Amino acid sequence: MFELDVRSRKPIYEQLVEKLKQLIINDVLKEDEKLPSVRELAQQLTINPNTIQKAYRELESQGYIYSLKGKGSFVHPSGKVDNEEELKKVREELKKLFAEAIYLGMTSEEIAALLREVEGGHQDD
Repeated sequence: MFELDVRSRKPIYEQLVEKLKQLIINDVLKEDEKLPSVRELAQQLTINPNTIQKAYRELESQGYIYSLKGKGSFVHPSGKVDNEEELKKVREELKKLFAEAIYLGMTSEEIAALLREVEGGHQDD
């Protein structure tokens, strides 16, 4: 499914959360699709099951997945996550990144083109 960098300074559970978010956002994992069980994923990635559980709990708290007792974890069906606190964090992070990009010489047009690219449009060159 994906690889984690065990030498990274970023904790493994955070890497896992990030990778799973990317898969969900990019529609690789579809709405209501069952995620691998904690045990299966721990064996695949050769990491502690508690790490997987922690990542799944974080994704659930952010609204990306939901769990059914005895059934497993699934991708949340709402395409847009309705979590104001998480959106606030993302906005603050974007502000920092935009400020840095502008400082480094990126233009508003380049930022807009990048946004269109992320949304699925085509970059105008």
